[in-house]
Amino acid sequence: MMHRPFTLALVGNPNSGKSSLFNLLTGLRQKVANFPGVTVDVKVGRMRVGTQQVRVVDLPGAYSLYPNADDERVVLNVLANPSDPNYPDGVVYVADLTNLEKHLLLLTQLRDLGLPVILALNMADIAWREGLEIDEQQLARRLGVPVVCISAREAFHIEELRQLIEQMVQQPETFRVARPFYRLSAKEEAVAKQVAQVSQLCGGDHLYCMLLWAHHYEELLFLSDAQRQRIATIVQQAGFQSLRHQIDETMARYDAFLPLIREVVKRIDGARASLTDRLDAVLTHKVAGPIVFFVIMLLVFQAIYAWAEVPMSWIEHVFAALSTTLKQHLPKGWATDLLTDGVVSGLGGILVFIPQIAILFFLISILEEVGYMARVVYLFDRVLQVFGMNGRSIVALISGGACAIPAIMSTRTISSWKERLITILVTPFISCSARIPVYAVLVGFVVPAQVSWGPFNVQGLVFMGLYVLGILAALLAALVFKYVLKGQGNSLLLFELPVYRPPQWRNVLITVYEKVRTFVWEAGRIIMVISVVLWFLASYGPSGALEQAEQAALRQAQMQHLSAEQAGDLVAAQKIKASWAGVMGKAIEPLIQPLGFDWKIGIALITSFAAREVFVGTMATIYSIGSTEDELTIREYMTRDRRPDGTPVFSLATALSLLLFYVFAMQCMSTLAVVRRETGSWRWPLVQFVLMTSVAWLSSFAVYQLLS
Repeated sequence: MMHRPFTLALVGNPNSGKSSLFNLLTGLRQKVANFPGVTVDVKVGRMRVGTQQVRVVDLPGAYSLYPNADDERVVLNVLANPSDPNYPDGVVYVADLTNLEKHLLLLTQLRDLGLPVILALNMADIAWREGLEIDEQQLARRLGVPVVCISAREAFHIEELRQLIEQMVQQPETFRVARPFYRLSAKEEAVAKQVAQVSQLCGGDHLYCMLLWAHHYEELLFLSDAQRQRIATIVQQAGFQSLRHQIDETMARYDAFLPLIREVVKRIDGARASLTDRLDAVLTHKVAGPIVFFVIMLLVFQAIYAWAEVPMSWIEHVFAALSTTLKQHLPKGWATDLLTDGVVSGLGGILVFIPQIAILFFLISILEEVGYMARVVYLFDRVLQVFGMNGRSIVALISGGACAIPAIMSTRTISSWKERLITILVTPFISCSARIPVYAVLVGFVVPAQVSWGPFNVQGLVFMGLYVLGILAALLAALVFKYVLKGQGNSLLLFELPVYRPPQWRNVLITVYEKVRTFVWEAGRIIMVISVVLWFLASYGPSGALEQAEQAALRQAQMQHLSAEQAGDLVAAQKIKASWAGVMGKAIEPLIQPLGFDWKIGIALITSFAAREVFVGTMATIYSIGSTEDELTIREYMTRDRRPDGTPVFSLATALSLLLFYVFAMQCMSTLAVVRRETGSWRWPLVQFVLMTSVAWLSSFAVYQLLS
């Protein structure tokens, strides 16, 4: 039987710097996991302590063990179940030293659970710069837990924390506190002891845990139906009023530790207003705040398009040259065609967009690290209330610019069912990073790269305009849902604004690395598989169809006196049209022809339902199969493509029509699956798909018919 490694949980309030410390302790030795029975992602990593490997778990941020959101329920389900294999052997509680009075409630609850605890007072560097002083020894003595001031951002006193962790791993019992911080009332103690008989976890160490079971038996996923029913009976017979007892306990804990904080934390006389206060005077101003936000977003999207152009072009030409070289040096045959037209083209369609995705996540991570994104939540709360959402919805909407899947999962912090559902339904309208490959290719057909307005590249402005269009669609759809859906009124927004701080570059780079790796591995696998399948579909067809198409094309070329290169292009085009891929595209062409799309684009629409970014890989595979030996990029192939009447396929009208289709369409089966999981019904994904597809078709139809 394998020995269970020591499990160390990092626990703390949101914005306490817990994730920064997790990254510092584990580096890249981490992964995202789902605990049994919950859908919230929990980060798990490992670190070496002495000769042992320690399993480190970064639990979601929580304010107390009386949860109001799904993230907090995860923490409750983990910490209230000593029999769970993920139950921690020890806890590092991370608190923000600059806001200590708001961070100690959960710590005192952990103490009373009997867990070995270390208190890590984070952001000590910022506290000292703001003129705060703390008596660590007195705080440790009064709380009964070891205290260490650290800065996860500056890696300050991390070695001292590691030494405490090593001591905890070796002798965890010495870190437990026998004396409870909160003394249970007679009724609470009686109920807890009866619940202990149900759980068979008797003893003083588990008394507070049993009280939590009495409070939350309906929310504890690990309880059996029989246990839940027995606890419900105990609570009812005892006349146990859960909400009343929660309030009394919370107030008693605050009454105990607030005087202690005032005693051990002092502000130096004459210390000036903090940097956070001075910045918030501008960044949260009702007029200046939105203007600053708009300028920041403009710069972000300008950077995504402008900075990535050179590395993207370099990657495109490298793969085009690689494909040409392999064709020249490998023997002709199906294996060479599969390698060059399927694998290499598909791989190029994946890697070419790494620069843009990396830049997007790099900039968004910096904004999160410095504390600005929390201000955006506060800033837009009142605006989003008009559209049936609240300030927390902005987190999902902005995260949707990266990927709709984690953005939808982030709505678990929204307590109102109606506000959460509206946010889930409209978030996919926000242009995600999967749309970047499509935009990057098609914007060039709408605006030449050389056009600029002063320091701004017009392509970058158009790029941002597509995002703005998605945002407007999301808000209008939310307004409709606000009046269509039934539910309670708007909720109140209550959360803590973190202090501004310099970005932790380690966190930023780890985030960029993780997101790029996820794109290459998760989306990349889909793209590669579809590229190979497309190569097969485009290289083979119904019996004798490709041979007949080749002979007909050769006769046509001879009659028109075409050159050898022109004849080769004609043969390739007619063979693809006769292939299985061509049959698929032709089947849906009547539906998409009014939008300006041909059968080749139709194939890309079908395959990109697996993932939007597959569109470019699909076009790359189709055109590379249908091309001559020229070293061309996908954009150059698309530029040369012509309709039977000689007009370009990707005209201004078609490119704009296709851009609008991808702005509005629900082209992501993974997102639909996540919506099904989050809402518990296929009803809402179906509503979402029909709505977004209808808006996409109608808008594309309108713009193509007007421009053509």
